[in-house]
This record gives sequence, C-alpha cells and structure tokens, in this order.
Amino acid sequence: MIESSPAASVRPRIFFGWKVASASSLILTIQSALVTQAFGSYAVVLQDTFGWSRTTISLAYSFNRAESGLLGPLHGTLLHRYGSKAVMRAGSVITLLGFVWFSQISTPIGFILSFFVIAIGSGLAGFLTVTTETVQWFVAKRSRALSLASFGFALGGFLAPLLVYALRVLGWRWTAVISGVILALVGWGLSSWFGTTPERRGEPVDGVYGSHASPAPIAADISDHFSAREALRTRAFWMISFGHASALLVVGSVIAHLSLFLTSEQGYSLQSASFVVAGIPIAQIAGMVLGGLIGDRFNKRLLCAGAMFGHVFGLLALTFAVNLWMIWGFVLLHGLAWGMRGPLMSAIRADYFGSSSFGQILGYSSVILMFGMVGGPLLAGVLADATGNYQLGFSILAALAAIGSAFFLLATPPRRPAALPATADL
Repeated sequence: MIESSPAASVRPRIFFGWKVASASSLILTIQSALVTQAFGSYAVVLQDTFGWSRTTISLAYSFNRAESGLLGPLHGTLLHRYGSKAVMRAGSVITLLGFVWFSQISTPIGFILSFFVIAIGSGLAGFLTVTTETVQWFVAKRSRALSLASFGFALGGFLAPLLVYALRVLGWRWTAVISGVILALVGWGLSSWFGTTPERRGEPVDGVYGSHASPAPIAADISDHFSAREALRTRAFWMISFGHASALLVVGSVIAHLSLFLTSEQGYSLQSASFVVAGIPIAQIAGMVLGGLIGDRFNKRLLCAGAMFGHVFGLLALTFAVNLWMIWGFVLLHGLAWGMRGPLMSAIRADYFGSSSFGQILGYSSVILMFGMVGGPLLAGVLADATGNYQLGFSILAALAAIGSAFFLLATPPRRPAALPATADL
C-alpha cells in the first residue's frame, strides 16, 4: 500500500477511514460466524458426541474468554509498539493453528486448551485490533464508524444456519479446519488496509475537507489525550468497565448457552435453534443503525444505561418463555440493546480518553470485562447442572445487568488533573 505525504495529498473519492471501518466489519463478520456464534453449535454437537456436562462446556467457553482479560494489557501494548497490521497477521496464524488442534481433540482438556489458543488468535486479529484502528480515523463521526465496524458481529449471526449445515454435512472436525483456513486468509489479506494514519495519508479525520479541517487533528490536540496510566486514575474508566462487564454477563451467557437452552428446555432441534440465533443479528443491526444515528448527538452514557434494560427484560422473557412470542421478544430486546450499546462502549472511551493510547486503555479494561464474559456463562452452566434448568442462573444474571445500568450513570466525563502533565504509557 502506497502512502502519500500531507503536502502531496489529493482528495480521494472515498475517505480511507470508511475503507478501514468496512474492512473491520468484514473481519468481525467472519470471526462472529466461525468463532463467537459457532461456539454454541459446537457445544451441542460435542455434548451429543462425548456426553460432556453443561459445566464442562461453560468452563471451556469461560476459559477461552479469559484470554481477553489475561492478555488484554499485553495486546494493547503490542498494538502501541508494533501496529495493528503485524498484530492482525500474528493473530491470523495463531487462529489457524488453534482450529487445526481443535479438529483433533477428544477430551475436555483438549477442547478447553485448543479453544483457548483460538481465543488468543482471534483476539489478536479481532475486536481490540480493528477498533483501535478504526477510532483513529474518526471524531465527530466516531459512533457511526464503530457501528459500521460492529455490523460484523451481527452479520456473522446470519451465517449460523450455514455453519450448522456444514457441521451436519462435513462433520465438526472438517468444519473446524476449513474455518481456521478462512479466518487466516481473511485476516492476513485485510490486514494490508491497516497500519497507517490520517496524518500519514494526508487525509483529515472524519474525511471532512475544508478551510477548518486539519490533515492531522489527532496530532494537534495530543495534550488532551489520556495515557493509559492517567485513564486508570479516573472514575470514568472504572465505571465504564464495570458497566460493560455487566452487559457481558448476559451477552456471554447467551452466546454460550442459547442453543443448549433451546434444544434442552424448549424442544428445538439444533437447526431450528440456529434460526433463533440468526434472528438476533436482525435486531442487532437495527440497534447499530439507531446507535450510529443518535450516538453522536445524544449523551452516550445515558443511552448505554437505557440499553442495559433491553438485556434485562430480554433475558427474563427468554428465561420464563412459555410461547413463541416470548422467545422472539427476547431476540428483539436483546438484539436492539446489544447493537446500540456495543459500538457506544468504544466510542465513549475514545471520546473521554482520546485515541492516542486507545488500544492500551481498552486492553486494561479487558481485565475487568473478562469477569463478565467468564463469570456469566460459568454461573449459568453450573446452576443449570445443579438445578436441572437455566431459570435461576439467567434470573441472577438479569438482576446483575440491571445493577450495571447504574455504573453508566456514574461514568461522567473525566478531567485531566491540572497538576498532572501528559505521561508516558504503562
């Protein structure tokens, strides 16, 4: 990829930032379909094949989600030091190796460890990397750009029925190998779009040209950006992280257990359950569109606080479902809440702390987010095995998500300490 200097820049037909956001969306689409959404389908197949308990399945999911918390700070540092292109390519190779290993497993420990390797690879080539790359291209249009990138999470859900078809026709072992190859090729190929900046390409942030546009506004206001050390000293960092973790209690549990819940307690076949899973992205996309339209115009933390109740009421509708409309009520509420809240989580961090150390800041936040992605699925699985159903576990998680709304209300904008100059990152 050839880069131009600001002095020689010519206004492009399409702002490069939108190309970056689109590439990010495609990467997250493939990851969502073949890793995140796929886990629930693999769980049903592996339970039928090996007879493993829901606790074992939950432990595997929780262990692989622990990757984001355990490696989050290191991931952020790698992005800061080596750039998103190198990190993306390393993650793509690791993901391929993890899927090849997974295709050969026959024991719970093999399942847990191989999916942990997959989690490391897909983490390095996934959300934190593409989000860090996207936020540096936008300020005023940040919510819209992150909504576009996050479309990938939703679009991947549409492919759930296709993945289940592949599992049935090809078997789970060959499906795993093919998934690894696809992920490696897509990640490596699209990484060529990463690793540059608006300043280096001579394009203004947001793609806005004119007499008031600066070709490098990020560099111009660098003193307003927080380092990771400074962000960790603010209340806003902790409140946003705790609120985000509360939401992930529900999101993680649904990803890990929805297919198991529908097949074991609602009488669905795996193929029928896959269509319910695929319904969530429809509402999720609507939520992303809504969040993108209003996220740059209204208070993001209040929007996030309100979205939490979509998770709450949606999960309760699923938990106590006695007819079809309650299942689809869950799909609508959960999808809308997830779609609107998800991109705003990254946008509000960039708004509060700037983009210079965004990867490191989000990496440290991942340590807290880990407890949501790990604790939710594990709690749901253990209580389901202990009580014979998901009712108690899902109800507790809904209550915790409701409490999480308060964290966003407390996440007021931080103020840089007057006596504290910009410091080096951790």
